[in-house]
Amino acid sequence: GLLCLQHAEHGDEIHEALRVIDPRTGATVAELVDEGKQLQSCAWSPIVGDRRLAVVHERRRIPRPALWDPVTGEWIDLDPGVDGEVSVADWWPDASALLLSQLHDGRHRLHRFDLADGRLTAIEHPEGQIEWAQVRPDGAVWYRHSSGASPQRILDDTGREVLPLRGEPAPAGRPYRSFRFDNRHGDSVQGFTVTPEGDGPWPVLMRPHGGPTWLDEDRWNPEVQSYVDGGFAVVAVNYRGSTGRGSEWRDALIGNIGGPELEDLNDALDHLVAAGIADPDRAVVGGWSWGGYLTLLMLGKHPDRGWRCGIAGIPVGDYELSYEDMSPLLQAYDRALLGGRPDEVPELMADRNPIHSADAVEAPVLFLIGEHDSRCPLRQAMAYVDRLAARGHPHAVYLFSTGHGSLDIEEDIRQQRTILEFLSGHVPGVGAPQD
Repeated sequence: GLLCLQHAEHGDEIHEALRVIDPRTGATVAELVDEGKQLQSCAWSPIVGDRRLAVVHERRRIPRPALWDPVTGEWIDLDPGVDGEVSVADWWPDASALLLSQLHDGRHRLHRFDLADGRLTAIEHPEGQIEWAQVRPDGAVWYRHSSGASPQRILDDTGREVLPLRGEPAPAGRPYRSFRFDNRHGDSVQGFTVTPEGDGPWPVLMRPHGGPTWLDEDRWNPEVQSYVDGGFAVVAVNYRGSTGRGSEWRDALIGNIGGPELEDLNDALDHLVAAGIADPDRAVVGGWSWGGYLTLLMLGKHPDRGWRCGIAGIPVGDYELSYEDMSPLLQAYDRALLGGRPDEVPELMADRNPIHSADAVEAPVLFLIGEHDSRCPLRQAMAYVDRLAARGHPHAVYLFSTGHGSLDIEEDIRQQRTILEFLSGHVPGVGAPQD
């Protein structure tokens, strides 16, 4: 047997390469590097002696599947003929077909792709997110599904719930509605709104996602539903820099962090105000991790938007100081994202490091910071807090004892209660949680 490794030894954490080794000797069998493009190893053929490896490549700018024999070098491109990014979830047991996962506009679709004739057959399933899917030995497909309105369930390709959870099921949520708008550059940008019942305009929470190489999907998220229960319309935007739209869209941030995202978030807000969904006088920005970074950057660069307040969860507040304290792996990622170390891109840091615009912040800010966070370390986040405190700016800090997130449901509930109470104190017409 052979082993395929995804690696960044060529110095690019965003565009990983592949190396196939013989695990018995450690010898390298094959290398595959697409400079400036990402490669992903998915699944070996299940047939003994069949060396084909299903991979995903970006040679056509949008992720597409291929079959690669690392010994002979044979490469077969597979064209399923569908929109969006396509990855390989599994093989059928006889290696006659692949289970493909299509990601388009923040929602997944599963397909069977027959290798003999290229025939594509859609697998019927509910709309939303599919995080995991596999083909069982009998050929049935099992997958884990959720959506904004429905919690995670393990279903099969007949729609049957095959591993039901014990206990009382979670209540249904409000559905995610996909929307599109043209940004100031003429790009069509996709996102989701989640709104209370009735008619808007509603107080609005612009919720930038983490990552940055990530996206917002139509998925089960109790945090989002709690904001909607409090009276907010929640807006998730898959701005330039998000995944799900191919390499050019994702790589828009390289050497230009914080620019495309803020433009697209502000253009989305203007679009939703014009559509009667968002109340511009009751607008909040708040997110976690990279979303926390964008929150602080937005509050400092665009105070003219009149933000009622901001929620900065495990944020980057001082980018240069953060780089000093973060893990070596994330330092390597940052070098790929920024185009070098922070000290090697001083003009970018001067404009896109949130602490340099902290004195312009006008809205109250709530910080939620992990004391042992290696991704967005404590020292740099507190440096930003100290900058606000030095001028007596209204803010609140919630410290928790773990790292980049709590991984504890009770702690998550405490944090969410703190957020909702903060919001109710600064945004007219929204409710705080009741005991």
